[in-house]
Amino acid sequence: MNRQPTYLLVAVTLLILLASSQSGCTATAWADSEAASAAQPSPTPTLAVQSVSQPSKPIPTSWPQPSDPPLRFTLPTPAPLPVSIWRPPLYAPPLALTPYDHFLFSRPIAADEVNWPLPEYRYGDYFTGTDIVHTGIDIDAPRGTPVLAAGEGEVVWSGCGLYAGRNRPDDPYGLAVVILHDFGYQGRKLYTVYAHMDEIIVTSGQKVRTGDTLGYVGSTGFTTGPHLHFEVRIEQNSFFVTRNPELWLVPPQGWGVLAGRLLKNTGQPIEHLTVSVQALDSGQTWQVRTYAPHSVNSDDYYRENLVLSDLPAGKYRIMFEYKGVRYRFDTEIVAGMVRYFSFREGQGFSTTLPTPPLPTLLPIENSYPQP
Repeated sequence: MNRQPTYLLVAVTLLILLASSQSGCTATAWADSEAASAAQPSPTPTLAVQSVSQPSKPIPTSWPQPSDPPLRFTLPTPAPLPVSIWRPPLYAPPLALTPYDHFLFSRPIAADEVNWPLPEYRYGDYFTGTDIVHTGIDIDAPRGTPVLAAGEGEVVWSGCGLYAGRNRPDDPYGLAVVILHDFGYQGRKLYTVYAHMDEIIVTSGQKVRTGDTLGYVGSTGFTTGPHLHFEVRIEQNSFFVTRNPELWLVPPQGWGVLAGRLLKNTGQPIEHLTVSVQALDSGQTWQVRTYAPHSVNSDDYYRENLVLSDLPAGKYRIMFEYKGVRYRFDTEIVAGMVRYFSFREGQGFSTTLPTPPLPTLLPIENSYPQP
């Protein structure tokens, strides 16, 4: 039996079926795609993202949609400016750009904490509600802040009783340290006092270097809260020979110090007078009072009764009212220096520098170790 025609017929049939099958898959797939498009919503924006070759990500539900109201940002209400904003680094001691300046000490509190004098209670001011005069400056650092040696020297006092007698728990200084420094000024010894500490970690006779930790800020003794009381004493370790520390601590770089001598028409100091000092460029104003009448000492050269440190270099206006008369005077603070002025009732203001009252006060080489 001849089967060749049958094989040919089968082969032709298979080819026709194959062609029909391929054509049918293509048509069916296209139809299915159209049907799916008609049955489902429009493509999401994800397809548009894909069309520019960016990775496809679902849109977060928290993003605003076109129908949502526009974004509004609520910013915090600005807080009041701090008592002191950013400050430059300190000059390195010793610093003396004139023969009679003596910025010999570093700050006893590091720059990452408050390390400037409490404005309301400076040297020569009264303790609130009393006639007790302040013989140092207070630095309002938090409890536990390390207290640092302001200069190298030897610890000559460590403990309680600096004023009232050793080991007196009622001593106003509380736990205190005193350093006799390895350098002096014009041939005289210099001491620094660190008081009201909660803890002391040095002992009498111990040698310390500038920046060594002496203890930690506290509130022992007569205080209203944690702070460091700091004094500069000259020649003797005595409450009665202090000097204003703001004339001895190095200022921030580019900043200076104002010192004034305000006198009555009789030549006597005007006591406890409130003086305003205003920066003419920024309008910022400081207030400082002249010294109380006792227990404080002026600088041998400036014989001041007012000091205001940490003032950025620039032009300032000094203002006060005395006996019903308002006075004002413009001056300029110079970086790294003391700017001196004097006022005498009936004569007005002057910037003439004082002359040394005694020949022994002529400048001699300081014994501060040079770098």
